[in-house]
Amino acid sequence: MAKWTPRHEAPEPLEGPIVATITGGTILWFVMFLAQVPFYSWFADRDLTWWVWTCLAGAGLGLIGIWYVRSREAALERARTSDAAGSAEHPEPGTPSGP
Repeated sequence: MAKWTPRHEAPEPLEGPIVATITGGTILWFVMFLAQVPFYSWFADRDLTWWVWTCLAGAGLGLIGIWYVRSREAALERARTSDAAGSAEHPEPGTPSGP
């Protein structure tokens, strides 16, 4: 079997309101959980309690996701500021420096 090699470069990752998106999804999972809890016996009678617990698991994993994307955003911001500070201290050759 031949080794698979990509024919095109991978596209740049999409950036956007990631924290807001994950937070909104987490809230939706939790709201769905709360909406199903009063009907737990109905779900239990039909052997569908996994629906309830899936919503709770989605909310719990969403909390981990919020923590992760906030940490990622902070790390990207630190990298941007350190790159900007580094380029200010060491300008590229050929650029005028000072007044």
